[in-house]
Amino acid sequence: MRRFAIGAAVAALLSSASVAFATDVAILTPYISSVPTNEMAQSFKAEGEKRGWTVTIIDTRNDFGQLASRIEDTVNAKASAIVLISTDPAQVSDQVALATKSGIPVISLDGSKNANVAVNVTSNNFDLGAQLSDALFKALGGKGNIVKFFHSAHPCVHQRELALDEALKNNPDIKVIADHFVKVPGPIDDGRVAMENILRQHGDDINGVWAAWDDPGVGAELATESEKPDAKFIIMGIDGSEQAIEMIKACSRYKATFRQDFPKMAAVGAAELEKILGGGKAEKDEIFVPAVMITPESLGVTCP
Repeated sequence: MRRFAIGAAVAALLSSASVAFATDVAILTPYISSVPTNEMAQSFKAEGEKRGWTVTIIDTRNDFGQLASRIEDTVNAKASAIVLISTDPAQVSDQVALATKSGIPVISLDGSKNANVAVNVTSNNFDLGAQLSDALFKALGGKGNIVKFFHSAHPCVHQRELALDEALKNNPDIKVIADHFVKVPGPIDDGRVAMENILRQHGDDINGVWAAWDDPGVGAELATESEKPDAKFIIMGIDGSEQAIEMIKACSRYKATFRQDFPKMAAVGAAELEKILGGGKAEKDEIFVPAVMITPESLGVTCP
């Protein structure tokens, strides 16, 4: 009987120790409906689970007040770490500071640097915006009218927009004749509806579409297929989403995208967080993961 009691006590102790040392990581984002954001979240979850972490994904559907509240809830629940995805930490600065003060490390994927964020893993988004602008302008021969789809509320997407502004200064024969702030959730549908209206207003005057990320570019192509299937303009975007790549393969108006390596971002973020949870520090406060341009030629497709 005594031996049984001791065994039960040891089992209970081991169980409590296991709970005490469990690693609970919370992913928080307002944009899980976005294809790239969801890819990063799911990739990080898989990376965490490989390490034995319990990873929870929390989405607030573009509600930053709710995001702030959920971060506070996560801090109160004494999570092991917080991962912000596609979020500017400055928009929830009080809550991020609270987490850090509480001893909970915060890292960011596809966000921006912040004094209370251990590391931000992302693409060099200003450079991506410059590459997108240069590729589109070159395809247009340095002259033409473009439509701009943007979303300044996202820090990385805003950097791409700033790069476009710089490129336009150096290319005075490229004119933005229409632009649209894309709503999220639902950026593909929002881009489609916006493009339908832009086509009715500008019609044959459009030579190109600059999409700060692929979702609204996909929406623009879908709208054009329906509203003006004979239109000859060029669409280019960023992210390398599955739908955009399929459109490029099909020789549609979608001619290029820049594929961000979201699984690599997640892998790098998980590796950095593992070091931090082990008592170490991140390699540096911001780590860039390279992107690759995808075109019909890179996909082995010959378009007429």
